[in-house]
Amino acid sequence: MSEALIYDLQEGQKRQFIDAETVFLAQRQARDSALAEVRGSMFWRDLRGVRTLIRASARGAQKSLGPESPQTLAMYESFVARKAKLQGRHKALSSQLLVQTRLNRALRVGRVPNIVVQVLKALDAHGLHDNFMVVGTHAMFAYEAAAGVRIGEAAVATRDVDMLFDTRKNVAFFTALSRIDSSLIGIFRKVDPSFEVVSDQLQTARNQDGFEIDVIRRVASDADPHPLRMSRFEDDFWACQIPSGESLLSARKFEQTVVSTSGDMALMRTVHPIDFARIKTALASHRDREPLKRAKDLLQAKIALQIVDAYLPHLRETVADA
Repeated sequence: MSEALIYDLQEGQKRQFIDAETVFLAQRQARDSALAEVRGSMFWRDLRGVRTLIRASARGAQKSLGPESPQTLAMYESFVARKAKLQGRHKALSSQLLVQTRLNRALRVGRVPNIVVQVLKALDAHGLHDNFMVVGTHAMFAYEAAAGVRIGEAAVATRDVDMLFDTRKNVAFFTALSRIDSSLIGIFRKVDPSFEVVSDQLQTARNQDGFEIDVIRRVASDADPHPLRMSRFEDDFWACQIPSGESLLSARKFEQTVVSTSGDMALMRTVHPIDFARIKTALASHRDREPLKRAKDLLQAKIALQIVDAYLPHLRETVADA
């Protein structure tokens, strides 16, 4: 294996990543549990002179659970205790996560661009994690994180990230955006206010540092909306169709915690590395593929397979069993 392509992390960096990932995933699970199990509130209200238990949803809808009784008192006490426990666990893990973030930064555990991790965190915070996959060059960061290695700069150097939108889940996506009354570009502007959709490339947003986010999709089929603006807001993205979109969507999924240069963490959803190599090799065979991109496609395919063979052989076994 060429040392110019893949480098092992130091043992201290590997141990720190394992510790940090454990805390990160636990904190994320605690957050989701708190949201799913005890979102909203319960309180007592006098209704026509009768003390009544009310359940309020996170969106403000209210429902009567009945007048005060041993049953409703037990229901209220259980809810309050459960909510306090989950919130306390989430708070404690959040504090630990800050410690791990600082340690990640001090030991130089991560190297994913900060803006990419912040974008992934923003999507996750708004319940949109499952609607997008990171594809293209940035997927390599997931593979190197899983293997505890660094990939040579030539294979990962890029100033844009490709976000593949899953049009099969468009109803859930638009419902979620409507609930928070936001556009997709609006979510990204919470990360960096300088992001603007490029006027002659409506699938692309660029910030003041020249970093770009491209929103892509499969070629429209079945009941896919087309053309596809990512929200009702006029300044939002229009997703761009790509020929490899269907192959990417139907590929096996691969999720991995990644770390930014500042030590922050996010969960990256991307393509299984073996499928990534297959799709990249197919792209390189296209006659109209630019020579420089073709060479990078083949390099990335080679590295993805080397990582699987040398560091993640269980992924080969999974494919064989499929």
